[in-house]
Amino acid sequence: MSDLHAPFLPPEPAKGLTAPVLELIDVTRAYAQGEGMLEIFKGLDLTVERGEIVGLVGQSGAGKSTLLHIAGLLDTPTSGEVRICGRMASGLPDADRTEIRLGELGFVYQFHHLLPEFSALENVSMPRRIAGEPRQAAEAEARRLLDLMGLAARATHRPGQLSGGEQQRVAIARALANRPKLLLADEPTGNLDTRSSAWVFDALVGLVRGEGVGALIATHNLDLAKRMDRVVLLHEGRLAEAARRPAAAQAQSSG
Repeated sequence: MSDLHAPFLPPEPAKGLTAPVLELIDVTRAYAQGEGMLEIFKGLDLTVERGEIVGLVGQSGAGKSTLLHIAGLLDTPTSGEVRICGRMASGLPDADRTEIRLGELGFVYQFHHLLPEFSALENVSMPRRIAGEPRQAAEAEARRLLDLMGLAARATHRPGQLSGGEQQRVAIARALANRPKLLLADEPTGNLDTRSSAWVFDALVGLVRGEGVGALIATHNLDLAKRMDRVVLLHEGRLAEAARRPAAAQAQSSG
């Protein structure tokens, strides 16, 4: 029944007050293929501001997941720079990149990847426990996030006792448990029906707005993409801005 309760959507935070949470600068990614190179994309530039939700669309195989992996420091560009919160990150040693991922980035995937033997509360509190926070404090933050996602009454339920939409909302709460600056989501509603997709997307937007997080969300769902601040299209190795909400455009011009 918790799926019937839409989360509160806070107002959009002001942009342009801090360094962008994500900057891709002249990024190229190519892979060796036989005696040549297979170029996935070339010379990409993309900026995501704090509190901004950017949609990433494109055909299957266009390289959206590869782009998210590079933005999330899970892959390294062939050339170009990746900056997280103003810090050049793409050329750092693995240990430093891991530190940035743990402290600054949150990830949501098409499948929730919750640990089945743990409750929703335990799944969401786990990142903070791994970071060394005492159990009581970690669980207090997890309860706050679950409450914001409309799942306070489901905190003690294990993933197998939750609906698909509830599972994905728990995954979103877990992704934001360490209070990252940037959320990267790869088809977060791809496994859900239309109704559940809408509820999960509303929950994601509400939490991202409320926490002041920047977000880059890859999706095939154009109806959901239209509700983001900006939409960029990845096509034939290039990025182009496909749409911008009027409110977002006005904020950009006045910032």
